[in-house]
Order: sequence, then C-alpha cells, then structure tokens
Amino acid sequence: MDVEFERVDLRKADPKDREFWARQGQLAYIYNHTMPGTPEYDKAMRDIYGDNFGENSFIAAPISGVCFDRIKMGKNSHINGGSLCMARGGITIGDNVQVASNAQLITNNHDEYERMVLTCKPILIDDGAWLGAGVTVLPGVRIGKHAIVGAASVVTKDVPDYAVAVGNPAKVIRMLDPKKFEE
Repeated sequence: MDVEFERVDLRKADPKDREFWARQGQLAYIYNHTMPGTPEYDKAMRDIYGDNFGENSFIAAPISGVCFDRIKMGKNSHINGGSLCMARGGITIGDNVQVASNAQLITNNHDEYERMVLTCKPILIDDGAWLGAGVTVLPGVRIGKHAIVGAASVVTKDVPDYAVAVGNPAKVIRMLDPKKFEE
C-alpha cells in the first residue's frame, strides 16, 4: 500500500487532545472490566469504538492501544482478546475478517531523531483475511483479500490477495485458489 507518513508532534498536543486521550484510556479500562455478553459490555464497546463497526463485528476484551475511534470494521469481522491497536494512522478492516488473540496492529512509530514525533501510516485488512495468534502488522501494510498470516508473524510489507505468509519478516509461502472462496 503506497501511502505517505503523517507526522504528529506530541509536544504540540492541546488540552482537548490530552482530555480525549485520557477518556479513551478510561473507556478501555471500563471495556476490559465489563462482563462479556451483557448490555453493559455492548454499551462499553459502542462507547469506545463509536459506530465504526458493521453488523456482527467486535473486538474482544481485553484491549490496549490508542485512538480506538480510528478503527473501522466491516460486517462479521472480529479480533480476539489481547489485541494491541495503535490506531493513530487508521485501521480499516473489511468484512468477514478473523484476527486471533494477541494481535498487534501498529500504525505509528516514533521518529528516529525526534522521539516525541510520531510517524503514522494506515493499515488495511481486506475482506476474508485471517491473521493468526500473535501476528504483528506494521504501519502502511495491506493484508490482501482472503490472505492468511501465520501465527507470530511480523508483517512489514503488503501481503497479496489469496497469499499465505509466515515468519519474521513475513514472506509468502504459497497462494490459495481463489475459485474455492464463495463471494
């Protein structure tokens, strides 16, 4: 995915930014400490993520990260518990995506010389993709349609549609047959 970095200077954050960040941390705490499958849990999920999720989509607690409001999910997609979503650069997840426990979706990094400056690029996970447990996806990466990323892989570059990628850094080891997927 060819996108430019957005630079965010944390030294220039205004009081409204700091208040918003604090509130996001409080909402994450509430979400992480609410009984799943209850109306209170559903409300806590809406409070933290807004209306950015399609029908039947969710991220299971516990969660950690920043800028949860910049996560957008299509329908029938889920991320299991233990996720780290550093979403300042934006995370877009398509329909019917499965992300296993302890995934790390990281859209921001620190400038090498000015550590209070974040460099941010979005992550895109296309329809039908499946990420195994403990996968790390780094800034600016696109995971293709119906692609699979094996457990504990570190994705530093785009993964093509229908590819199976594993390792650190993740490399494509084979291609899936597109004809075997229902559209």
